Amino acid sequence: MGGPRGRLISAPDRAKAVELINEARAAGARLKPACDILGISERTYQRWTKGNSIQEDKRFITKRPTPKNKLTEGERAKVIQIVNSPNFADLTPHQIVPRLADEGQYIASESTIYRILKEEKMNTHRNRSQAPVKRKTPTHIATGPNQVWTWDITWLNAAIKGNYYKLYLILDMFSRLIVAYEVWETEKAQYAE
Repeated sequence: MGGPRGRLISAPDRAKAVELINEARAAGARLKPACDILGISERTYQRWTKGNSIQEDKRFITKRPTPKNKLTEGERAKVIQIVNSPNFADLTPHQIVPRLADEGQYIASESTIYRILKEEKMNTHRNRSQAPVKRKTPTHIATGPNQVWTWDITWLNAAIKGNYYKLYLILDMFSRLIVAYEVWETEKAQYAE
């Protein structure tokens, strides 16, 4: 019955909530803690109990005027056409709106364009780059020593701050023993060879 504020509560549940709150108040409880337990505000309780009977939720039956700044179907179609045009097809609304502003055009706000793209299920990867490809991680298995060697370059601190030596290290994958190593002041392909 209770729950987060703003959720619709059916008429029977409202009546039960008001009954429980009235019962708690008759036993000496204050209104605010009783309402908090059921997840409603004091103002909601007052609105429900206004008059002789429990008020129905009228949010669905209320006629609300269309917002004056709502896009017409033609304006909405123009937004879709522009965001899918070759100049803007790979851009996000965050990039489209300023570019159109530079050209002296305003079709809709950034959030409106995002909302339209979401409603049209077009708010996907809008970039020329390809979607990431999942590749299998290469694995090497060693069942004994000297079957697989691996190498790495590690930077070692020098005596002077900001200077480093490069440690070229070859390890045996099975035993984790060092096969060979060299220390150089620079990192070069010929040292790695």
